Amino acid sequence: MGKEFASAAARWLHLEFQDARPVIAGICDVNPDARSWFTDNIPSCTQSTGDYQEMLANDQIDAIYCAVPHNLHQQIYCDIIRSGKHLMGEKPFGIDQAANAAIMSCIEEHPDVLVRSSSEFPFFPGALAISRAIEENAFGQIVGVHAGFHHASDLDPNKVINWKRMTAINGAYGCMGDLGLHVMHIPLRFGWKPTRIAAQLTNIMTTRPDGKGNTVPCETWDNGAIHTMVEGFGQPFLLTMETKRIAPGEMNTWFIKVEGTKKSMAYSTKYPKTLQSMDYQPGAAQALQHVDLGYNSAYPTITGGIFEFGFSDSFQQMWCAFLDELVNGKKAMYQPFHCATPAETAASHDIMTAAIKNAI
Repeated sequence: MGKEFASAAARWLHLEFQDARPVIAGICDVNPDARSWFTDNIPSCTQSTGDYQEMLANDQIDAIYCAVPHNLHQQIYCDIIRSGKHLMGEKPFGIDQAANAAIMSCIEEHPDVLVRSSSEFPFFPGALAISRAIEENAFGQIVGVHAGFHHASDLDPNKVINWKRMTAINGAYGCMGDLGLHVMHIPLRFGWKPTRIAAQLTNIMTTRPDGKGNTVPCETWDNGAIHTMVEGFGQPFLLTMETKRIAPGEMNTWFIKVEGTKKSMAYSTKYPKTLQSMDYQPGAAQALQHVDLGYNSAYPTITGGIFEFGFSDSFQQMWCAFLDELVNGKKAMYQPFHCATPAETAASHDIMTAAIKNAI
């Protein structure tokens, strides 16, 4: 993900938004070979270190993108915040609820530091269209919401185990901790935090090769379905959220569907140009429309509207939102959809903790 950010920064002229732009001044990784890619390709990257404390001491660095395994979030995120540097961290902001609470406490003690969580997919044009419709109360009474993240990267039983299958590093949330905030981002942004929660969690691949000729246990959940009830928005409605590492045929699919009495909309990154929408009047036909979105992003770019939008674009748009908020403040942003907040990560921990407790 560090390389993805470097690519987004190098293509900043792709954006018409020029209130601020990122300049990569340093890289930290315990692997020297990983650092060399940055120093070899990015002239501005003059600091290369295996000790992140050296980066925190660098007064040429204003903000840090920290992408590390979940067990390291609490210590490193808090050290970054205490140093006074702004932070874009990776989800889930702590290996468990206690770690997240510690990060939240540190944020509260340093209100001048902007802290946000990476969550790219709500910046796809279709997701933004749904968010704007929610903001405009276009749906009428919400009937139900279904959101999820499906991919099949763990379908191969011969895939060597990685840290995401180890509870000591990934945490007990399993697939929920890895994918959950992407799924919960839009519901939580509009206050749809559930009051009742049940879940089904499955560990499909219980063992994997370790790359050394042995077979070792897979300790974390592969797939999860969280079934919830949201109250306080008229009639209670169902909110279902799915996170799947094993979903045959899916590469990396994020989706959301919102059903209402006046309007319903659905979007999936599997079909990145297509938004499904239905406006309903009592007694009229229930006609679902498929609308080609094209390249209709939160921040204008040089790309023509007839072309397709992809993950690298959503990543850059997310970072543009972070810099926009950093230099202009939330109230004066070019557009209102900001990055995932620490409060939203805390709400996601509440949901994931309850999902484990109430798993069927």
